[in-house]
Amino acid sequence: MTGNVADHPVAEHPKKLLSRRKFLTRSSLAAAGGLALYSAEIARHEISIVTRPVSIDNLPDSFHNFRIVQISDIHYDGYSEPSFVRRVIGHVNSLAPDLVILTGDYISFSPLPRHIIIGTMHRCAETLQGIHCRQRFAVMGNHDSAIGAPDIRPILAEVDIPLLVNEHVPIERGGDRLWLCGAHDPVTHEPDLYATIPEKPDGPVLLMSHGPDYADDVLAHPRGQLVDLMFSGHSHGGQVRLPFMRPLHLPSGGQKYVEGLFRLNRMQLYVNRGIGAVGVPFRLNCPPEITLFTLQKA
Repeated sequence: MTGNVADHPVAEHPKKLLSRRKFLTRSSLAAAGGLALYSAEIARHEISIVTRPVSIDNLPDSFHNFRIVQISDIHYDGYSEPSFVRRVIGHVNSLAPDLVILTGDYISFSPLPRHIIIGTMHRCAETLQGIHCRQRFAVMGNHDSAIGAPDIRPILAEVDIPLLVNEHVPIERGGDRLWLCGAHDPVTHEPDLYATIPEKPDGPVLLMSHGPDYADDVLAHPRGQLVDLMFSGHSHGGQVRLPFMRPLHLPSGGQKYVEGLFRLNRMQLYVNRGIGAVGVPFRLNCPPEITLFTLQKA
């Protein structure tokens, strides 16, 4: 031993170690807080308008360039402020669609009394009345079962939005037809596809179904081979998506087909990310979506 100070390791002072730990902890908390604030106040309100040309084999000439706008999963009044929903509707109107489809979850499950939830649905419907398109239709979502189709149908009817529950209606143009079909929510009910899809449609068949994973059941059904395009929501696209990772949580019925366009044999499926949020008031790498489809002849 030489006695030289350099020959002996010098322990870092405990106060310096503590200060470094505090700095790292506080920095991590600040970053997490900043990310939460961004997800709640900015990303949750950054509306994405997705445009999708869709080719359909048997599309009549009169429906070439027919424009359909889809919005889904509004979850009104919980984490979707009325002003935000009005802004969404403003964007919908600016797209000048020929048809608007609403694919469920207008409200959210809540422990509040039933009459309060019904009041929320009334306020949502009053806001949806601002959609200018004369042809607009809706289907049930799983959260809407909190009050049920028998109560939601007349509320939407008051603002001229028919609710399709295992039903189909013709959309006519220039003497030609599309068939718009609405299945009951497949997450909380068992849809009746024999009633939903016409037996011998004289035009393309478009199916609205809140839960996207129900597409596999549609394909396995005898009437499923008649469906050209299916519209769904429910998954929220994962809602919070960290980089390079799968969504942290996906709901039952929305785990296989998460977002975007899928080609499933003859049928095409589109899964909309939705407008609102559930569970937490956050969206990250998964902005609220309005989808504009333009139908084209294949």
